[in-house]
Amino acid sequence: QVQLVESGGGLVQAGGSLRLSCAASGRPFSSYAVGWFRQAPGKAREFVTAVSWRGGSTAYADSVKGRFTISRDNAKNTVYLQMNSLKAEDTAVYYCAAARLGGSTGDSGQYPYWGQGTQVTVSS
Repeated sequence: QVQLVESGGGLVQAGGSLRLSCAASGRPFSSYAVGWFRQAPGKAREFVTAVSWRGGSTAYADSVKGRFTISRDNAKNTVYLQMNSLKAEDTAVYYCAAARLGGSTGDSGQYPYWGQGTQVTVSS
């Protein structure tokens, strides 16, 4: 069992930056791939980015490529999501998820462990 807690959300103006953190406890985090997903009001949850268990493989949604960066520090059991050049359409609840996978996948169905989410609001 892995427990995940997101933090770092908040209100930011368009063009600004935020860094989200996903802190894990429970089983050794270093053996888990981690993904970030988001859900805006009235919309389905969508994939944002993911990182493999060692950090050597990453994947990004087209909508965030070049603006968002995922990284992980296994010594701190934490995965980060650096979000730059934020847009109003990035407003959503952001969730991190973990799975014992070899790579990085955007398929939410492959992630059994989820955090409670953190709200990101970008004002235009």
